[in-house]
Amino acid sequence: MNKWWSIAGWSFMIVMVVVVLGFAGHEQEKSLVKRPTVSISVVDENAFLTEDELLTRLKRKGLLFNGQLVEGLKTDAIEAYIREMHEVESADVYRRMGGHWSIRVQVRQPLSRIFNKDGESFYVDSKGATMDPSPNFTARVLVFSGDIPDRSDSLTVDDIMSNDSLRDARLLDDIFRISSYVAKDPFLRAQISQVHRTAGGDFVLVPQVGNHKIIFGSARTEMEVKEKMDKLKTFYKEGLPYEGWNKYETINLKFRNQIVCKKKEEVVPAPEQ
Repeated sequence: MNKWWSIAGWSFMIVMVVVVLGFAGHEQEKSLVKRPTVSISVVDENAFLTEDELLTRLKRKGLLFNGQLVEGLKTDAIEAYIREMHEVESADVYRRMGGHWSIRVQVRQPLSRIFNKDGESFYVDSKGATMDPSPNFTARVLVFSGDIPDRSDSLTVDDIMSNDSLRDARLLDDIFRISSYVAKDPFLRAQISQVHRTAGGDFVLVPQVGNHKIIFGSARTEMEVKEKMDKLKTFYKEGLPYEGWNKYETINLKFRNQIVCKKKEEVVPAPEQ
């Protein structure tokens, strides 16, 4: 008998707990939506998306509004919308106990900014995809300009590299190789500020220090980029300190296993009359 009463007692307690939790859940669903806990992960200082901007976009979309009840909070729709934002690499939206909820976002990392031959501007990110510029933020990255036909679209570097016809027509993969190498090298990142592509098809690096230009040529493979960059770093560290930063007009890296430099023409002052 005692065993039966014990089982009955435990059963009653379980039922009461379920009832209480159900009542609490019902009351929670009828409460107002709280401000979410937002976590935005960025690399360096490139904060393309802020918490305030994110919440503003959700309100414009009608996914958040004043007087909104918890039962009307569509976390799946919010997550899907955030993932569609061009600055976002990944997003998770989930509810927590007590009516609280969270948004966790990983922002894409820009490697370079492109100004194409039509005057359009966009970024290339660390995964080799294009992304539109932000009206609120400008990333401090390597800038490419000149005779560049590429535009901001759904094509990625992997798409281009796996298609021979695209490789011949597009430059996004070449730009990605140069950008990636410079971004990973502190010396080059501090030294190279801009890359211009000439009508003849050469990439020309513009340094931060000195009035010379670096004729880089093509960037068809990672090995080609590495060999040219290694030559440039060796020349900068072992040659220029003795010759002077302003002695040369051009430094040409196009030729295998050598660097061809063109000195500036000396200006001879006219004789006094």
